[in-house]
Amino acid sequence: MRNFLSEIKTTIKNLLSRKGRSFLTILGIIIGVAGVIIIISLGAGAQSLVLGQITKLGTNMIGILPGKSNENGPPAAVFGVQIKTLSDRDVEAIKDKSKVPYAIAVASFVSSNITITSGRESVDTTFTATDGDYTKVQNVEMEKGDFFTEEQSDAGSNVIVLGYDVATGLFPNGNELGQVVKIQIPNNNPTSLTSDVGSIPFRVIGIQKKMGTVGFQNQDDQVFIPFSIGQRQLLGIDYIQFIRIKVDDAVNVKITIDDITRVLREQHHITNPIDDDFSVRDLADAIKVLTNITGTLSIFLSLMAGISLIVGGIGIMNIMLVTVSERTREIGLRKAIGATRKNIRNQFLLESIVLTFSGGIIGIIVGILISYLIALGARFAGYDWAFVISPMAVILAVAVSILTGVVFGLYPAIKAAKLDPIVALRYE
Repeated sequence: MRNFLSEIKTTIKNLLSRKGRSFLTILGIIIGVAGVIIIISLGAGAQSLVLGQITKLGTNMIGILPGKSNENGPPAAVFGVQIKTLSDRDVEAIKDKSKVPYAIAVASFVSSNITITSGRESVDTTFTATDGDYTKVQNVEMEKGDFFTEEQSDAGSNVIVLGYDVATGLFPNGNELGQVVKIQIPNNNPTSLTSDVGSIPFRVIGIQKKMGTVGFQNQDDQVFIPFSIGQRQLLGIDYIQFIRIKVDDAVNVKITIDDITRVLREQHHITNPIDDDFSVRDLADAIKVLTNITGTLSIFLSLMAGISLIVGGIGIMNIMLVTVSERTREIGLRKAIGATRKNIRNQFLLESIVLTFSGGIIGIIVGILISYLIALGARFAGYDWAFVISPMAVILAVAVSILTGVVFGLYPAIKAAKLDPIVALRYE
């Protein structure tokens, strides 16, 4: 034990005598270990965000997206691909109590980026066009005024509800209710090419309370308008981008999914499930899909970060080989006074392990610090981001760094141990 402690002291002294080289040697290990810690922490944080955002919507929610998807992946509509397979007739069929008895609210959605103006003030934001059932499927809290009613939505009234941030941007001095704002018709609207109408006026009837992010949508940085105006006049389309259904009880979600699937197949004249052109998911399915995506992404990125460990290990091996050449006379002298091959091998192997272990510890500290700062920044931005550091990830990082030192330090150590003492003493 005493000899081992003596070797440790000698090893640390040798490494400290060339601090710059030692630090550059372990830099790859630091980056690799820190990368693994950060990526695993980000993956856990992203999963907590996913679960938090989805569960905010409630356990009795069902979402319908256009386009088919498999069990483990989302439909193409999630990635912004415009699919036109959902229509107003589908919504009316789903609202039929004789066909879908447990659905208590059905809301249609279309959305797009817009520019909204009031006098000289202008804000780039997102509009969400929905119908009167929106307040039943989504918890709505108003700072001022009211959300538009089902009658106003059905009548296509030019009324608008502003998110908190949009209201602040357009009316910094308050007094928003009753004011008229204008939404510029997006360039992707086919009718904008043939119409002289460049914008549509809306009367402000309500301001939402500051809500932050719900369901991956910043509720404060958007506006709400009746569905028919958003669909027909602003976007110039006749299809629906998304449908959300609220079920009377969570226990009836699966039955309702089967009912909706049957109704939509009837509506779309589909007899073979393989030909489905829609995707019906509940929160459990959404959580499963999204956690699969984040988990797979974390594994892939961790493997990429692990490449830094390999690069760092190769760097350590190269530096140790250089060190063996520089200390050839020292090795010869030690052998001449009785050091065995085992002593020489262990000395150089120990130096390699101490280097990688030190790099691993520094990498863990750096990784935890950066992960904490990322979580802090995400929370400051309004996201429910949990700061999670897996003990298993820390243990694995230390173990891998030590293993890297053993694997890549073994060859230089064996080479040093095999040096002939006479030749070594003569080395210049």
